[in-house]
Amino acid sequence: MLENQLNSRQSEKSKEIILRLENLVVAFDTEQGRVHAVDDISFSLEQGTILGIAGESGCGKSVTALSILRLLPKPISQIVAGKVWFREQNILELPIEQMHEIRGKKISMIFQEPMTALNPVHAVGRQLVEIYQLHFPGMPLSAMETNAVLMLEKVGIPDPVQVMKKYPHQLSGGMRQRVMIAMALACEPDILIADEPTTALDVTVQAQILDLIRDIQGQTGMSVILITHDLGVIAENCDHVVVMYAGQIAEKSNVKDLFKNPLHPYTKGLLTSIPSRAKGAKTILPTIKGSVPSLLDMPKGCRFADRCPLVEEICRKVSPLERAVGIGQTASCHLV
Repeated sequence: MLENQLNSRQSEKSKEIILRLENLVVAFDTEQGRVHAVDDISFSLEQGTILGIAGESGCGKSVTALSILRLLPKPISQIVAGKVWFREQNILELPIEQMHEIRGKKISMIFQEPMTALNPVHAVGRQLVEIYQLHFPGMPLSAMETNAVLMLEKVGIPDPVQVMKKYPHQLSGGMRQRVMIAMALACEPDILIADEPTTALDVTVQAQILDLIRDIQGQTGMSVILITHDLGVIAENCDHVVVMYAGQIAEKSNVKDLFKNPLHPYTKGLLTSIPSRAKGAKTILPTIKGSVPSLLDMPKGCRFADRCPLVEEICRKVSPLERAVGIGQTASCHLV
């Protein structure tokens, strides 16, 4: 089934780079000391494509997304080093006033949990209208309300006029997520960041939300960063993928090559743990033994060494550098 999903994605084409991260390092100050939740990562997003960021919980996926929009919690977090290029502009150097113009209008984000992202004391319509008030202050209120209704209709919400009057707690999880998508797309952004957009939703609603994001991306030509721990979602929806582990990039690839020829032992472990009809009923799935190292006590060499079935002496002593293997595929591994 994955093979059919991969073949359905568009063929590789050379496209404009709309977003580029260079050597990004993000630190958090804790009671036990400073930790690097994201440690020297680099990747790029092409115009009109969907980039998936995959990895276990705590690997740095969401921190990376929040860093792009400079929404990290203060004062405990800090972008220590690196650059984030949006088109030809390093947005980490912009005054906060200019960042306000980019957030929501040029780069939007769907947050992981819509119930906490939506304001519980304001009706859906008011929250949508506020977006237009912020970014298009000269627009008449009637036009803002009309646009808000049209956005709700666009994301598949029935009877949008009535939904405008409702509060988040009066909507189902799937409906709240559609409202979040409507809010994120209200200003027709160039980039949409979707952070685990189907968390806590049932399987049917998950598929509907992902189909909606993919359909709107195809219609508008915007670029998407899709953050998920589900490689099946990556296979079905993405053009390129970044696999993260313990705050670093383990592997980067286009989706077809990643599934046909995974390079990093961590990626291979993730792929072998995916349920498959070919494995038969009640088959015990392979697992990756051990656990992710603590950010407070990272090993000297490869961060995956203690869990890697192929580990060698150099892996425990020297941290591997990310290097190109083939066309458009990189891996941070001594053994590749």
